[in-house]
Amino acid sequence: MKFLKRFFEGVQRDARLFLFVLILLEVYRGLFILFMSSYMSEDSGAGQIVSAIFTGLRLSLKTAGAVTLISFVLVTLCGLKARLRLFIGLFASLIFSLLFMLRFPYYRAFQSTFGMEVVQGFNDDLWSIIVTMFQEYGIAWRAIVAVILTLLCIAALSRLLLIKTFPLPDLDSKLKRVGFSVGLGVLIVLFGLFVRFGGSFTYARGINWENAGVTTDNFLNECILDDAQALYRARAMAKRMEAGEIFGVDANKILESAQFIAVNKTLTEQNLAPYLERKAPGERIPKPKHIFIILGETFMQWPMLGKYDELLIAEGIKSLIAEENCYYSRNFMPNGDFTSTAITGLVTGLPDVNIKVNYQARTYDKLYITAMAPAFRELGYKVDFWYGGMPSWDSIAKMSLAQGFDNFYGYPDFNAPKQTTWGTKDENLFNALLAHLPDEPPTVHLIMTTTNHPPYNLDLAIEGYDVQAVTEALKKMPYVDDVNQLAIELGHYWYMDEVITNFIRATSERYPESVFVVTGDHAIRCDPSTHPTIFEHQSVPFVLYGAGITKEILPPDAVGDHISIVPTLIELIAPKDFAYYSIAPSLFNSDGVGFNNLAFVTSKVAGEIDSDVMELLPHVASNELNDVNLTDERTHAIQIISAMRTVAWWMITKGLFLGNEAQ
Repeated sequence: MKFLKRFFEGVQRDARLFLFVLILLEVYRGLFILFMSSYMSEDSGAGQIVSAIFTGLRLSLKTAGAVTLISFVLVTLCGLKARLRLFIGLFASLIFSLLFMLRFPYYRAFQSTFGMEVVQGFNDDLWSIIVTMFQEYGIAWRAIVAVILTLLCIAALSRLLLIKTFPLPDLDSKLKRVGFSVGLGVLIVLFGLFVRFGGSFTYARGINWENAGVTTDNFLNECILDDAQALYRARAMAKRMEAGEIFGVDANKILESAQFIAVNKTLTEQNLAPYLERKAPGERIPKPKHIFIILGETFMQWPMLGKYDELLIAEGIKSLIAEENCYYSRNFMPNGDFTSTAITGLVTGLPDVNIKVNYQARTYDKLYITAMAPAFRELGYKVDFWYGGMPSWDSIAKMSLAQGFDNFYGYPDFNAPKQTTWGTKDENLFNALLAHLPDEPPTVHLIMTTTNHPPYNLDLAIEGYDVQAVTEALKKMPYVDDVNQLAIELGHYWYMDEVITNFIRATSERYPESVFVVTGDHAIRCDPSTHPTIFEHQSVPFVLYGAGITKEILPPDAVGDHISIVPTLIELIAPKDFAYYSIAPSLFNSDGVGFNNLAFVTSKVAGEIDSDVMELLPHVASNELNDVNLTDERTHAIQIISAMRTVAWWMITKGLFLGNEAQ
């Protein structure tokens, strides 16, 4: 009887803890929608907001239930001190308050609730990320606000838990006690099921992170996920990727996928290499002494579009494009959303399949057959990597050297001063490279900049950038969240654009036979508004400049992505029948698809740049793409993406050769 009395009282206090957590999550959800309402689309009315809040409430039942379960087990069942329940509420309040405060800068940067970027961060330079959070995203004051919110929460929770509970009913017989106990147990189990399935008693009718997007507005759909559920989503997606559950990968169709992307589709070899072999038709320009592949940090394409001319932040690259010895394609995609993904794509020739190539043991064992260095070395070039950051970052130096690069230079190697926690100024990087060129034989240089990255601490006035003028121009544009902050971020883009342009002009003057490729590592993190198109959010430019280049050297607005760059350069300069290996074709004979892990663009929409020309990849298994009509442009594009990803997945996880066990 004593245990039953304590248990009944504990259940009531646990119910209060549950309601407290649920209400807290709902309040934070409502406040986030209120403060970030500029990210909602114009056609999102009150009905959609109510739907998002109600669906979020159902989903947060799971989060509140998980917190309460700890108290139920430790305090109510095991009989630990009742004060522990308050400490559990304290800890939950602190975590949710801190996540609530961090959600604002995170959403502004990535336009999503906590996602795969969090997982990526644990594999990144954690110290640099922490420094950036303090310098750029105000984690110090946000943490202070979170503590204040936590104190308010605990004051409310402590009062709630002190309210007198209902007494145990008069159970004067064993039968009554057993009946009451069984009834209470059944209610607890039913309540647990209801919470577990998100406001339902079955999985089919329940709510989870995968089916919670019930509105037509992406912002509201993200708001449906509370921060715990968003982190759970990121963890679940990471586990699926580790298990090989990746869009477009079909482990049972390695041979078919290889045949689909092969130049010679009649091949029936078991060795994978023949399917990836391509032969250059013959040099199109005289062989340059130096080739420069420049990856600009967050070198998104949208500032180069006509509707943003008033900002005057991409005048350097636009001046190069205007010259006769320059080709420019707007239909171009980065390899993914992260800098390391862009780099590994170029170094290895492998499209992103949500596997970190630079953390795979076989990457350091032997060269991928599609790696860029061997082909260029066979053409008589050294291959060097120049980076404005630390060589140790994300194992990039180690990976590049293992994949055949001759040298890797980080900012400590050329004694440049440190500008931010991520590295040195772009100007120092390019000056060091320019000074190095007189002593070099013919070389292909892969260059990665760093300045256009948080924390944005460059002295823009000294550099000659008019922050106020850009701020005023941004005020005329719709849906800009924070014109002052965006103006500063665009100032770092402007600086990068100026430095890259100046380097290209100076190098071209001293070494007129040089060829340059300019693109961006990714586009996300800096959008023109709270409602960017997929094109604005994802696309990067492809600029080919130098001796022998003309505006007609490639098809107009050729469609491609990062893994198209190396085959394009090879077919630009290699002699006839020079053999090389590549998953993707060159831009000279593009298959009309550019893609990354989230979106793609096809040749069918080439030229429609001011509209939302890109499509998001479907979240379907590859076996759902069988027996489809190949005359459909979108379906055909998805099949190309699936085939390329399947082959890349095989190369990363199994090796270069197709064994009998895959049949």
